[in-house]
Amino acid sequence: MADVPIEFDFPDITRWRAGNSGTEFVYVFESGAPGPTVMVNALTHGNEVSGAIVVDALLDAGLRPRRGALILSFANVEAYFSFNKDHPFKSRMVNEDFNRVWSRLDQPGDTVELRRARLLRPFVERADMLLDLHSMHDDCVPLMLAGPLEKGVAFAQKVGTPIDIIRDKGHPSGRRMRDYGGFGDPASPKAALLIETGQHWRASSVVVAKDVTARFLALTGVVDAADLPAGWRQPTPDTQRVVEVTHAIATKNGNFTFTQRYNGQDTVPRAGTVLGHDDDVPFVTPYDDCVLVMPSNHAVKPGVTIVRLGRVS
Repeated sequence: MADVPIEFDFPDITRWRAGNSGTEFVYVFESGAPGPTVMVNALTHGNEVSGAIVVDALLDAGLRPRRGALILSFANVEAYFSFNKDHPFKSRMVNEDFNRVWSRLDQPGDTVELRRARLLRPFVERADMLLDLHSMHDDCVPLMLAGPLEKGVAFAQKVGTPIDIIRDKGHPSGRRMRDYGGFGDPASPKAALLIETGQHWRASSVVVAKDVTARFLALTGVVDAADLPAGWRQPTPDTQRVVEVTHAIATKNGNFTFTQRYNGQDTVPRAGTVLGHDDDVPFVTPYDDCVLVMPSNHAVKPGVTIVRLGRVS
């Protein structure tokens, strides 16, 4: 069973299967007026449901762009449909992580996730601005993953929430969708954000997903704030902070153990503190006031990132 109760009903997205774009579960709405192409994507991972609730609600509300174009998509739908409440974390993916394949789309391979990413590629390439809606295995405060570039951090600051903006390079095991193409090019005006809304099945994660999506869409100018569902916007935090990731610690054989349970965004005050061991190899904090970004307090596969280490910049 899930580590925490499932606090909301999962949406029935089968009604959106046909799409209107020639690709299942992908909708493209054209305004006919000049403006950016903006994409909101859900279900990069099949058990990250808060984003699916948001995209389902936007489609149900009949939201249409006033300027530019709006793309609404569900990504790894096969993983979502595999959900089993007795083994809820297995529905994260079918064959591999959809959010690590974006450097291999033109290489050999035939997994569920690669096939789906290849179908979504034209829409991702078209988008000028992307919001990718995620959630987390463990309870943690919401995090905005802005990527390694200054343009991502600046975009996150304009959105104005959540408090923590994570400046990071992603994962050694493969490129994320939010870093693909122009989103990862400092010379391109394109920008992408990835929001981690909180624990997968907390009702609070849905609140965060709705708030960030409403802010993002209004900020892009593709719609007006008044076009969005009432009650989605939440109070703006007094401040935000940028945590720059300096190290991504991955487990070699899947045998990483922490010295104690750490929560996301815990700060370890002293450099040289032993955080855990990968097999027999110790990992220590490289500097004082080290922020632990999304530590994984559960079993993972070899090569998976266990924790990222960051400092407030």
